[in-house]
Amino acid sequence: MTLTPPLSEVLAGASRAVARVLGGASLNAALDEEGRGPSRPAVQDLAYATLRDYGAPQAILAALARKGIPDRAVHALLLCALHELRHERRGPHTVVDEAVTASAKLGHGAARGFVNACLRNYLRRREALEADARRTEPGRFGYPQWWIDHVRRARRGWEAILAVGNTRPPMTLRVNRRRLTVDAYLARLAAAGLAAARVGDWAVRLEKPCGVDELPGFRDGELSVQDAGAQLAAPLLDVRDGMRVLDACAAPGGKTAHLAELAELDLLAIDGDAGRVPRIAANLERLHLAATVRVADAGEPDSWWDGRPFDRILLDAPCSASGVVRRHPDIKWLRRASDLAGFAREQARLADALWRVLARDGKLLYATCSVFAEENEAVVDAFLARRPDARRLSLPGIGDGQLLPGGEHDGFFYAAFAKH
Repeated sequence: MTLTPPLSEVLAGASRAVARVLGGASLNAALDEEGRGPSRPAVQDLAYATLRDYGAPQAILAALARKGIPDRAVHALLLCALHELRHERRGPHTVVDEAVTASAKLGHGAARGFVNACLRNYLRRREALEADARRTEPGRFGYPQWWIDHVRRARRGWEAILAVGNTRPPMTLRVNRRRLTVDAYLARLAAAGLAAARVGDWAVRLEKPCGVDELPGFRDGELSVQDAGAQLAAPLLDVRDGMRVLDACAAPGGKTAHLAELAELDLLAIDGDAGRVPRIAANLERLHLAATVRVADAGEPDSWWDGRPFDRILLDAPCSASGVVRRHPDIKWLRRASDLAGFAREQARLADALWRVLARDGKLLYATCSVFAEENEAVVDAFLARRPDARRLSLPGIGDGQLLPGGEHDGFFYAAFAKH
């Protein structure tokens, strides 16, 4: 029997994680610091939800605490508690009392009166405070103003794009075609009591997310967790048996493994982050697949290339990750508008370097998980202007290459180039 942890414990844990994010840490790193105790699932859910919901609570707190909040952890606690109050999963006075208790658990017992006063003031003035918060775009949409402005300028239906980023993402699986069919795996899921539907050639979306240990066949390599939009990358490269293929910026290895499932390849996977490269090898081992894996900077081929050109190259470039923000809500509050120019420079550096190692008549696929034009169309246009020997290829079913986040997939961008 699973015991429900006290709300004060969940509030304290989520507040510590959110406070670390407000200090500049990623949410994954912040939660890892929190550990893996029995309250971890509830702490994680609340931390994610609070950061998705951050815009309006932050505006409300600014009105409630005009003289400022004494500590980042108390600030985070109030954000988490406001999320609970706004979504009404528990009685409001229970939430207030548990938040006061949580302040002591955070080592800020002296702030108990302040926390109590702020939250009770919110309950008294709720309607007016919520109305004021909605008058600002960050409060209404739950994003920084610069982010809202960029999406509005670049995309039709920009409000819907922002709204999707504030929802819980679907859990999508990729069935390992070397082991079994999609229909066979759907039958296994049904037998395990897990409802799912087919959403692509090899993609299966669960009706409700679950832990990977609950998925039949996961440990045996029969499937991977991968968004349906990300599953387009490997097929777009059109790999065939015997080809020499490079997956640059490959960690954690989902697309590497997908390539290896599609054909018998001479496959090299590299990534510049030494801490993440072991995850590529671990994914391949679990799936019973093979590739050469190295720590290397894709933008410095002289340090790792053996001189033999590649028939296919996947450049899954570092980017703002604005298309997957519902999976990483901390990104909204950690990114700055000035970051986009830096990402664009790095994307151009990698594309130019990898073009050198592509065989004539070979194909390079440029990919990001971004919805910002500065990292997508602008990078592609500049690359084509620099490379007269590059020809952009059409991508069947994707149009201009921009996938916007929706019910079946996250936001991605793809552009394919042939070398002539």
